[in-house]
Amino acid sequence: MNPFNQSISRRGALQQAACGFGSLALAGLCADSVRAANPTASKRTHHRPRAKRIIFLFMQGGPSHVDTYDYKPALYKNDGKKMPFDDARTIAKTGKRATSELVMKPRWKYKQYGDSGRQTSDLFSETAKHSDDLTFIHSMHSEGVAHGPAVLFLHCGSTSFIRPSLGSWINYGLGSENENLPGFISLGPKSNSGGARNYGSAFLPAAYQGTAIGKDGKIDKSAAIQNLSNTDLSKSEQLRQLQFLQRLNAEQLKSANQDSELEALIGSYELAWRMQNNAPGVLDLSKETPGTLAMYGIGEKATDDFGRQCLMARRLCENGVRFVQVTSGATGGIGSWDQHSRLFEHATQAKAVDRPIAGLLQDLKQRGLLEDTIVWCSGEFGRTPYVQNPTKKKAAAGDFGRDHNANGFTTWLAGGGVKSGLAYGATDEFGHKAVEDKVHMHDLHATLLHLLGLDHERLTYRYAGRDFRLTDVHGNVVKEILA
Repeated sequence: MNPFNQSISRRGALQQAACGFGSLALAGLCADSVRAANPTASKRTHHRPRAKRIIFLFMQGGPSHVDTYDYKPALYKNDGKKMPFDDARTIAKTGKRATSELVMKPRWKYKQYGDSGRQTSDLFSETAKHSDDLTFIHSMHSEGVAHGPAVLFLHCGSTSFIRPSLGSWINYGLGSENENLPGFISLGPKSNSGGARNYGSAFLPAAYQGTAIGKDGKIDKSAAIQNLSNTDLSKSEQLRQLQFLQRLNAEQLKSANQDSELEALIGSYELAWRMQNNAPGVLDLSKETPGTLAMYGIGEKATDDFGRQCLMARRLCENGVRFVQVTSGATGGIGSWDQHSRLFEHATQAKAVDRPIAGLLQDLKQRGLLEDTIVWCSGEFGRTPYVQNPTKKKAAAGDFGRDHNANGFTTWLAGGGVKSGLAYGATDEFGHKAVEDKVHMHDLHATLLHLLGLDHERLTYRYAGRDFRLTDVHGNVVKEILA
């Protein structure tokens, strides 16, 4: 039997015997000596972990890998030539295979960085200074040719069926290192392309879902967990109110049959009470030094927002949060990575994130946190090596872009347990399809769980008559990138 399912069963037995988690949670409010049966308490791993936590930098919309990290001389050699390209996106739109498309060279210059000599474009010149700490996977491929299914697959391992998100699986498998904070927080999450499903727990107990702060790649300068405090009541009044609610919920729980949502609600009241004294301080950046704020680009118009998210991510992780997602990019238009035209807007988006990302890597490293923290940076897919719907008029105005490409793109990792300065896998000479040491998104998910000490084949949850897992029936750990 899956050990994680065993914990659920034990909680169910407690529930039936003595109102379960609800009554214990109430007791935990009243006396430190009595501990709640906390579903997010820290758990044993399957094997020795190489990392304790993940910071996921989500580049929403699909950055062009051939304009950022995947250097392809053939694009320069064949710039402006029409050549046949065969991919799922083209077939979905036209019903035709091997359509003739206009090759377009990268719009930014590439340079070599670090002892590893990694080629990176000018878009990420600050991040590139940390190339020797990064592992580039150039052979990523995934499912879904539109944003909705592709974003869901990136987060949940499925294009359509409602599944728990990666952060929820990690929260379920590991629990939180800090009982006073959520184990999973999403900063500036998307409101579309799956929305809350991208940080939801689906059929896992509701206690494992992510806590959202802000939305659509934006957070307020006074970022806070919504409705955390009550300024109308004193703390003693709030406690009495909370105790009353807990008693009502405990009575309701008696007649419920392992109602995970009700159980999670009861637990959330207790967590919220503890968070009032802890979360505001963690999210408050005012006590950081001027040097640290400058490192993240905070206080400068272009980098302030994403810099705040990255610094919050560091503060949350060093305070025991297992999985923190940071989101870059609004949906469509200026400042989005999704550039079917106006590819030059990649420069706007890169300027907003490059310095904060470099600052995060530097800050984690100098604090000794990078050793057991995984930093993962990725979009839901890459973009095509050819121009999308080119016209002479658009070309004259510089108004050109690239289409979606899930057949081959680049992601990178840094930190806990991965080889540094490594380039793994490859796309073809045009950057169109992954061809060498191919890594599917299921493989990457399996590898991330492995680094956290979790076996993706054993991290299961029984629902609707069968055992589910993040990687479904797929996925292999990419051992070649492990340190």
